[in-house]
This record gives sequence, structure tokens and C-alpha cells, in this order.
Amino acid sequence: MDIYTRAYLGAKAADALAMPVHWYYDTAALDRDYSGLREYRAPAGRHPDSILWRSSYEPADAEGDILHDQAVYWGRKGIHYHQFLEAGENTLNFRLADELYRTVIGKGGYDADAWLDRYVACMRTPGWHRDTYIEEVHRGFFEKRARGIPLRKCGIDDLHIGGLAQVPALVAALKATDTFSMDVVLTHVSLTHHHPDTLAAAGALVRMLCCMAEGGSLQDALSGGGASWAGMKSLDKWAALPDRTLVGRKLSTACYLPESFTASLALVWKHRDDFTAGILANALCGGDSCHRGAVVGALLGAAHPIPQQWIDGLIDSKGVTAKRN
Repeated sequence: MDIYTRAYLGAKAADALAMPVHWYYDTAALDRDYSGLREYRAPAGRHPDSILWRSSYEPADAEGDILHDQAVYWGRKGIHYHQFLEAGENTLNFRLADELYRTVIGKGGYDADAWLDRYVACMRTPGWHRDTYIEEVHRGFFEKRARGIPLRKCGIDDLHIGGLAQVPALVAALKATDTFSMDVVLTHVSLTHHHPDTLAAAGALVRMLCCMAEGGSLQDALSGGGASWAGMKSLDKWAALPDRTLVGRKLSTACYLPESFTASLALVWKHRDDFTAGILANALCGGDSCHRGAVVGALLGAAHPIPQQWIDGLIDSKGVTAKRN
């Protein structure tokens, strides 16, 4: 299996592992609710840190309905963001990444307009995904679409690390179809997330993956593509810290770039020799662990063969592995 496919599967594995503990900011509650987490699990019940009770989305018209049957759970306390997902299932942004991968493979290359049509169709189809929470970036996109704004201009100025969720899948698909271009990757990310920090992080992630695919080590990748986010001296110093001191006290567990990207690179370097240890540490640090997983899982997946348990346990992996074995 080539490095780009491993990176894509690694990102999916990190997301699926973190899914039940996603956006837990109280690590004591995380440990209580998911004691001994070392495998894919389904959400166990209520989410003590859930913000759905103060979240709202009112579609401007029927075309803007992207919550579907999940809308009844908004405004309630304790609702888990991914309450209906099964063990090994991916969250919404990674489901979209899978759809993007299949779309690019099917067309033999990337077509932004075709992707936007597919994105809208997926989000508008009841039951296409089973996530309860829909991030602000998707709500913002459909609010702008309802005002008649062209799809290519419906993205928002979003600087969340969730903007990187589709990058490993897109790079894997572009490489598989011999159509890779950094400009294509950045164009794609900007369709939904056009904040400069999001685009810079996407570019850095791609450069690191390409470095390893061309024979560079993980250290080469980090000291090159990741240098402006975290220098090797800092990464070496931080690697001596306990995981939750590193990501939780030294660096934030929150979703905002640039710090969430730096935190991801710090976890990658600390666990540079062990894919499983890295994605477990990412999940157990709490916060926006699913979207950090796009970076942690991709870079560690590119650096090492992924243990088969993490591939076999994914609900949606056959379409990926079948293409690139």
C-alpha cells in the first residue's frame, strides 16, 4: 500500500477512534465514560461537554435543510454529537472525504463544480450521514447558497482544523489518478474554508506527505513542511511532556488554527515510532480530537504500516484498499 493511501486510511482511523470522545474537554469525564479506550467504540450515551443545547440552525428554505431528522436534538443538553454512529464509523467531515475520494477516482481527476454538486446532494439527502452535529462551516455554506450566491463563493472565513479533514483523501485520489497539483488541493479547501491559516496548514500537510513519499523521513517532513508551525527544538522539548500536559496545558485542545495544527505535529513527533500510540494519545487528549486526527493519523500512517486492526475495524475502508493494493 502506498504512502498516500496509508495517510488517508490513517486519518480515517484516527477520526473513528476519537469519535466517541470527540469534543470532550473534561478529561476526567472522558476517562470515566470511556475507561480503557484502546479500540473503536460507539458513543456510550450523554456527552457532558456538548454545546448542542446552545446551538441553532434555521434553514432559510427547504433547500437549506441539512439537519433533517437530527434537528430535534438541537437545543437539548447532554446530546452526543455523534450519538448514532457505530464503532469504527467516521464522522461527517471524513464521510465527505470518502465521497470526495470516490468522486475524483471515478472521474479520473478533480472537478470543483462536480464536487460542489456532489457535496450539496450528499448534505441534502436525508440519512446520507447520521451525525447529529453539523459544523458551522456547513451551515454557513448553505446559508449563503440560500441567498443565491454561486457555489464556488459559498465558503466562509473558517480557521478550524476540520478544514483539513478531506486533504489526505484528496491527495490520495489525485496521486492515484496522476493528476496531483498543490493548486488543486488549495482550491478545494478554499471552497468551504478560505481562511489563510487553513490554507497554509493544508499546504504544509501536503508538503509533509509528499516529502515522505519521495523518500524523506518523518523528521525531514516536520523540519521542512512543518517548520513554520513547530521547530524541531520545540518538538524535541515537548516530546518529554505527558500527552495531556503537551496537548491540554502547553498547547490547546481546541479546534482553532494555528495552535491545533501545532498540537497535532507535537503528538506526531512524540509518538513518531508508534502509529497506535499516536492515535490513542490524540483521542485521549480530548478536545477536537477527530479533526486533529486528520493530521496525526495521516502523518503517522505515512510514516509506518498501519496495524491491520485499525483498517479492518473501519466501517468504510474496502473502497480505499481495493483501489491501491
